[in-house]
Amino acid sequence: MTAVSDRSTEQAGRRDERKGRFEFNKLRKRLRRQVGKAIADFNLVEPGDRVMVCVSGGKDSHAMLELLIALRESAPVSFEIVAVTLDQKQPGYPEDVLPEYLETLNIPFYILERDTYSVVRSVIPEGKTTCGLCSRLRRGTLYGFAEQIGATKIALGHHRDDIVETAFLNMFFGGKLKAMPAKLKSDDGRHIVIRPLAYCRESDLAAYAEAMNFPIIPCNLCGTQENLQRQEVKQMLRAWEKQYPGRTETIFRSLGNVAPSHLMDHDLFDFKSLQGSVDDSAELPDIRVVNL
Repeated sequence: MTAVSDRSTEQAGRRDERKGRFEFNKLRKRLRRQVGKAIADFNLVEPGDRVMVCVSGGKDSHAMLELLIALRESAPVSFEIVAVTLDQKQPGYPEDVLPEYLETLNIPFYILERDTYSVVRSVIPEGKTTCGLCSRLRRGTLYGFAEQIGATKIALGHHRDDIVETAFLNMFFGGKLKAMPAKLKSDDGRHIVIRPLAYCRESDLAAYAEAMNFPIIPCNLCGTQENLQRQEVKQMLRAWEKQYPGRTETIFRSLGNVAPSHLMDHDLFDFKSLQGSVDDSAELPDIRVVNL
């Protein structure tokens, strides 16, 4: 009896293992397809590009780097990948984790050291949101290094959910219809920023990161702060998604299906020049009641 029970347990274990491999392969194919589609739709990567992939140590940037490396092997164009991570000198930051991991990928990588943590803490009062200043300091450092190494593209790990959240943040708190594009020229016009994960769902990336066992490093500057505006928007979208499955995807699609003539921005659409087509010879009828 015990032997039969052991065999049944072993068979169930093998079935679970096969099912797990099957689901993982589906997930990996879906993510690669979505990244490939974003690259094709927006011409994110071109022949001869040197793509600087920004790796924060979070699930999204890890997945982006791995997916780009995999796609490069089968891509019809040749391009370089350079991984770059920024050590912001946060207390307790595990300095060896990312270098040890990046060393296994057989690609060029650089660790940039800049004490933005002390700058942020000296400027932002305790309890206030540090995300804005931290982001600007980090962006300036990365853009400067991209120019130094001759990177033609800077790849960031923002995904579909980030893009939708940003759209609502700009509407709710900035009074703008604005999100994150998959491809962007920096304000100074010197850098092209790309977001290869633009079509990827955050839940898929989280599952992929767990399956791949990436060495995740959390952000201690902003990740521990509560009541951030982005967190509030994220919770709102999760509640909507639970009540109306697929709503986030529908909102995301709307960002690529814009009708300027049905908005209110006169810089995008010339409302003042709108003219109808009227028969100038038409006259008012003599009777007050018109039977149509």
